[in-house]
Amino acid sequence: MATPTTATGTNKLLLIIIAFFLPPLAVALKEGLNGSFLLNLVLTLLFWLPGFIHALLVIL
Repeated sequence: MATPTTATGTNKLLLIIIAFFLPPLAVALKEGLNGSFLLNLVLTLLFWLPGFIHALLVIL
């Protein structure tokens, strides 16, 4: 596995790590406090896995 050397690669890696623990926070950092954040918050509150998957889709 190659280590990301660019700033955007590092930012994506950090957002993925944050998304694993707090998916709504990662979405808020990437997109801001908008509809995508609210959707992710609801998905995460219902069950963690859908919120995590949605966060990965938003980040990547």
